[in-house]
Amino acid sequence: MALDNLKKYHIILASNSPRRRELLSGLGVDYEVKVLPGIDESYPESLAGEDIPVYIAREKADAYRAFIRENDLVITADTIVFLDGQVLGKPKDEADACRMLRLLSGKTHQVITGVCITAAGMQRAFSTVTEVTFDALSEDEIGYYVDKYRPFDKAGAYGVQEWIGFVGVTRLEGSYFNVMGLPVQRLYQELKKL
Repeated sequence: MALDNLKKYHIILASNSPRRRELLSGLGVDYEVKVLPGIDESYPESLAGEDIPVYIAREKADAYRAFIRENDLVITADTIVFLDGQVLGKPKDEADACRMLRLLSGKTHQVITGVCITAAGMQRAFSTVTEVTFDALSEDEIGYYVDKYRPFDKAGAYGVQEWIGFVGVTRLEGSYFNVMGLPVQRLYQELKKL
């Protein structure tokens, strides 16, 4: 297998995201999910764009440092939706989700995922950017999607792999899997270097 170099590691995915689990499983690596509660995901206001999710992914990784054993390899990630200099995180409620989708409607935004790979005495972080363009969305389409799919655990209030992605995304430049929450092609390249 291409990632035989990882056999010496006990890989930990530090994420509750079912999409990240599915994507990491797609690389054919064995891993365990371990999530520490209450990790602060705030960031300095001076940060913008790609620096934000990389900072948060590093902060998440640092929370695990006290627990990392010699052979552990921890993967942390954070995804943001970035539109006109504004971060769209996870919506607070239905109204907030609808507000975000109205903002994205008919526009191009960036989905940026920061990933941090941490082991004893080693840390690497990177980000991947994907440009996503939405068609104009009607109020009915926005309401239907939010009501049926409840996208409250998703940055920007949408999952590209769900109904809204099927009917709304007109153009995507970059990694599709990055928009789902983990740029697995770039992660694969980084893991091969270990």
